[in-house]
Amino acid sequence: MNLALFDLDNTLLAGDSDFQWAQFLIERGALDRELHESRNLEFYEQYKAGMLDIHEFLDFQLKPLARHSRSQLDVWHSEFMTKKILPLITINARKLIEKHRLDGDLCIIITATNSFVTAPIAQALGINNLIATEPEQKNGEFTGKVSGIPCFREGKITRLENWLDEHNLTWLSFLQSWFYSDSLNDLPLLRKVTHPVAVDPDATLKNHAEQNNWPVISLR
Repeated sequence: MNLALFDLDNTLLAGDSDFQWAQFLIERGALDRELHESRNLEFYEQYKAGMLDIHEFLDFQLKPLARHSRSQLDVWHSEFMTKKILPLITINARKLIEKHRLDGDLCIIITATNSFVTAPIAQALGINNLIATEPEQKNGEFTGKVSGIPCFREGKITRLENWLDEHNLTWLSFLQSWFYSDSLNDLPLLRKVTHPVAVDPDATLKNHAEQNNWPVISLR
């Protein structure tokens, strides 16, 4: 058996679901535009530059979940999927997933974006296994805090290895492993797999891929 890992934002999606979710809430009037839009853009630029403080960002990103009931959030997310996410899923992304599925590979989406935002996206992509940052919940409602280790940078390796252990697997369970990502933030996990692939990469990752003879592809 082989392992196929997929980053989500700007990899399988031609855009960033985390950023789009905050923008969607602003457009719906659930967040104050003046207070949140510039901050959302600032965090996005920090992420792209590899300078994001993940805990500061999660404090910003998860608090809005605690201000609204889960039922209201679910209604908004359904609209969010239709308006913001489905247009970002490319034919080539679906073809790549299908190739690995037909090869019998274990397919996992591994993303820093929280599981409330990403679980329905993984479902829409036909991938049952999701490793994401987990928002804390109490009595079915979000607290605005993170639960456990954020699935970001080296945290992706930790979260993946914990997931494998829970499923009685290790790296040695796989003859080959792939990880598809666009971001310099994913270099730690890209270095762990046998087949790192840069997908529509940022400048830093593209340069690193070219220096190390990693494939560079586009799904756009």
